[in-house]
Amino acid sequence: RRVALPELAPRVAAAEVAGSVVGGDVAIVFGRERTGLTNDELHLCHQAVHIPANPDYSSLNLAAAVQVVTYELRVAFLERTQAPGPAEQRDPPASHEQLEGFYTQLGDTLDAIDFHKGRSPDSAMRKLRRIFNRTGLDERELRLLRGVLADAQRMAGIARSGPAD
Repeated sequence: RRVALPELAPRVAAAEVAGSVVGGDVAIVFGRERTGLTNDELHLCHQAVHIPANPDYSSLNLAAAVQVVTYELRVAFLERTQAPGPAEQRDPPASHEQLEGFYTQLGDTLDAIDFHKGRSPDSAMRKLRRIFNRTGLDERELRLLRGVLADAQRMAGIARSGPAD
């Protein structure tokens, strides 16, 4: 596959998921037994889980991979619920739908400011998606970014209309 995603060990990924679901939804996807996930499906993912295995037999079947990941998730959730101390106060994570709306607005803004200049818009958007997906944006942060994009679009419209007489 040609989609470069940050790879996490199952335990690290499970700990991140346990911390992320407090205010929103998290999807954990597994590919097909024979072919895995398509590139289009991978582009919607934020991270990948890599299960280290014996180099001589490096491929796990789907059921084994699901067992490893769900076990680590259970351990992470148990640790989180039994850990003392106040829960971290944070805005809910941005939902998939909110992120997709942001990516659409980002693409429209890049077009409005003529960012691409002959370069591939698809390639740029894939890279930008990876950058923003790594950050784990919450709803407040996403609203801020969308406000910046709205102002950039407004200014691009003013610039296109030319100087006022």
